[in-house]
Amino acid sequence: MIIGIPKESFPGERRVAMVPSVVPSLTKAGFEVVIQAGAGLDAGYPDNDYTEKGARILASREEVFKTADIIVQVLCHGSNDRTGKEDVPLYRQGQFLVGFLRPLGALETLQDIASKGVTSFSVEFMPRITRAQSMDALSSMSTICGYKAVLLAADTLPRLFPMLTTAAGTITPARVFIIGAGVAGLQAIATARRLGAVASAYDVRPAVKEQIQSLGGRFVELPIEAKDAQDERGYAKAQDDTFYQRQRELLSRVVAESDVVITTAVIPGKKPPVLVTEDMVKSMAPGSVIVDLAAERGGNCELTEASKIVVKHNVSIVGYINLASTVPYHASQMYARNISTFLTHLFKGGKPELALDDEITRETMVTRGGQVVHARVREFFSLPPLAAQKASQ
Repeated sequence: MIIGIPKESFPGERRVAMVPSVVPSLTKAGFEVVIQAGAGLDAGYPDNDYTEKGARILASREEVFKTADIIVQVLCHGSNDRTGKEDVPLYRQGQFLVGFLRPLGALETLQDIASKGVTSFSVEFMPRITRAQSMDALSSMSTICGYKAVLLAADTLPRLFPMLTTAAGTITPARVFIIGAGVAGLQAIATARRLGAVASAYDVRPAVKEQIQSLGGRFVELPIEAKDAQDERGYAKAQDDTFYQRQRELLSRVVAESDVVITTAVIPGKKPPVLVTEDMVKSMAPGSVIVDLAAERGGNCELTEASKIVVKHNVSIVGYINLASTVPYHASQMYARNISTFLTHLFKGGKPELALDDEITRETMVTRGGQVVHARVREFFSLPPLAAQKASQ
């Protein structure tokens, strides 16, 4: 089977879905790899590097879609809400699509894909089980976002991060507070500590306390308990409005004492909870910084503006989106390794083996045979269960 890698078309996207180093392993597994000319340039991977590893360069996007059995992208139609729809006429019956689809975003995009007879796999739905860890692209990109959030904060903050003892006296370390200790939050803690800051973190899941402390962070404990703090996949679950109101009251003091606040609370398919109110921003010292990693979906801070840095009440609020794309070389490398492992799982010997009794295959497959087949997606959009899903219930 032929894997096709088109150039990413989302404005400003610099990543590429496949890097030269993974091509030989895919070739050995029975695949052929074709890539659009110049697809890897923005990430630091010229065409020659691909051809040296055995990939074939095709001149146009149309040619890639026409040639490939499997299309692999970073941002597919769905997660690419700017230019993704332009790919729909290029899809072919029986083609496979792998990448970020944002499957709980808009039903229309999934129906676009299904209507073309494409079998699609959404990497956001990769189950968090041991044997799927090497395929977990969402965690890879979250790692980069957590790292970059701290660098943005350090660059924006008008003071140094580490404690320094100098001839001019001692400089106290910056205080960084991370709300949400998932993959991005944990990487933010680690990066803040590397830069010499004092890091503390809060999460609704008490189980992450040891992880925070193992990275040198202080776990902020609040006298409030979340109901069913995490789902079966290990992600934090949305809580009711009363919980979030009480949470904000208790977090106010910690936010006011912090030089930097990094928020990471994103709930798939829902608007992110507001964790930092305007009054909380007012309580922060002049020059403080908030980096909102939920900015694209509406933000965890009441004053966040997506894609911008705004200054409100003398506090800089960073709402940049798609942070993983700002580190395209290693983001592409990590993504390609995740995806190549996933492809060799789905296609044994270069041929599809889509066994739905396999959790990885079942949980990531979104469309097949002209329909949206993912049970969770159908339930989310109030679609009736398919016959096979009814039989299993």
